[in-house]
Amino acid sequence: MRVLVLGGYGLIGLAVSKRLIADGHTVIGLGRSSARGRALLPEADWRQADISKLRNAADWKPLLDQVDAVVNAAGALQDGLKDNVTAIQFTAIKALVEACESLGIKSLVQISAPGVSDDSETVFYRTKAKADQMVTSSALDWTILRPGLVIAPQAYGGTSLVRTLAAVPWVQPLILAETPVQTVAVDDVAQAVSRAIAGDLNRKDIDLVETDPQSLSTLVLAVRSWLGFASPRLVLALPSFIGMAMAKGADLAGWLGWRSALRSTSVSVLQRGVTGDASDWEAISGRPPRSLEQTLRDMPSTVQERVYARIMLAFPILLILLSLFWIVSGVIGLTEHDRAVSVIQGKMPDTLAHLFVRSGSIIDILVGAAMLFRPTTRLACFASILVSIGYLTGAAIFTPELWSDPLGPMIKVFPGIGLALAVAALTQER
Repeated sequence: MRVLVLGGYGLIGLAVSKRLIADGHTVIGLGRSSARGRALLPEADWRQADISKLRNAADWKPLLDQVDAVVNAAGALQDGLKDNVTAIQFTAIKALVEACESLGIKSLVQISAPGVSDDSETVFYRTKAKADQMVTSSALDWTILRPGLVIAPQAYGGTSLVRTLAAVPWVQPLILAETPVQTVAVDDVAQAVSRAIAGDLNRKDIDLVETDPQSLSTLVLAVRSWLGFASPRLVLALPSFIGMAMAKGADLAGWLGWRSALRSTSVSVLQRGVTGDASDWEAISGRPPRSLEQTLRDMPSTVQERVYARIMLAFPILLILLSLFWIVSGVIGLTEHDRAVSVIQGKMPDTLAHLFVRSGSIIDILVGAAMLFRPTTRLACFASILVSIGYLTGAAIFTPELWSDPLGPMIKVFPGIGLALAVAALTQER
């Protein structure tokens, strides 16, 4: 069969695409970047589109050409610079169902979540619930799959957050430590999708979760052990309001393009728990999905996982420090304009000295601000390196005495260049 996988290079979508290809199907992956899809899975045929903009059946029809079945593994946690949750999770899927019905495409697998409802406090759950209801009322041979917290070799979203928390040295900070969570291995989700595409699960609505829940504290400590980090000297249970305050900050970062897993939607979901009923899948397959212990045992960690966890813990600090370095430098240059000019006075005409200080200060502020805006972070890092080289060159020509200054103002530029290179290298889309 020719299967269109929405979100084809996402955490779940990539595993599903690989499984379907292994089963002998032809996979057409759909994502915002076909180039990224081809780099991750060249065996698939990639099509490029922003799902949030596919709001009518006519928008979907070119993408559904010669397609036999559809798997919806796309989604968005929360509204932000790049994401419109309602458009992605409901409006576009409603249009997709209409297009499939008009084109005679019968099979649709919808990846949802356990416990979604119309009256949920989060847009994420409400839109999933509305889309599920619309799918189940259609004429299609649908399957609804509801995975719990998905554990995969790749880290994104909730699994990335758990790994990052587990990397905190010496202590283990937690919010909502006793929240019940049921996990599922991404390969078990892919297996369920494979069976649905084969027609074994028509018109079934199934939770995909391990049999027994564990507390969030147990989960994070298990992942910490799996990563090979030392047991914490103290498990620090923080009040939930601290977690929500951090989430509100992450919400703001979302409008700058940063898709943090620790946003208010995540905290709201955790407050109610991530749980489901494993019995339906056990009755169908003869066994429940793998437990967290089995999943981690089948997926041994390597140095890459440990490095990733530590980098994700440090990255926000590195980014903020680098941004503040440039912004504060620019602000000081503007507020202490005359003192800054005095350093180069006599080395060039006064008008040019004033212009040099003022324009340099403004450039510093713009570079630092651009680092905080996700689409321009890497460009701003490279711009900061060029500006730094310009300052070093200017100092060598006009103020060579600064190179031997006891406080080392010019020598300190080099660590800033190194930090910019590090942030640029770490600022990658999944």
